[in-house]
Amino acid sequence: MITPTKGISPQRALLSIGAQVVQAVEAPVTVSQAWSRLLEWRTAHEHRDSIPFWWFALSLDVLYALGLATLDDDLLVIRRGNAAAITGR
Repeated sequence: MITPTKGISPQRALLSIGAQVVQAVEAPVTVSQAWSRLLEWRTAHEHRDSIPFWWFALSLDVLYALGLATLDDDLLVIRRGNAAAITGR
């Protein structure tokens, strides 16, 4: 579910959807705006597997657990930066 498996294609794995959200959202937006931008991004990049909203919401949970996304005043904020700087390496 989080990673691709026999039953979940790479385009539908929660880590993949989360990565797509990170690419689609460039500035703080509402969750519904992030959903719209993700759908547009997936269409533009020819990802034909449909995903329901609840699957998108689970991908946000994964991003939150990884420390990459937060809600600030009802806006979804994606943290960006150098991975080495984040981990201290």
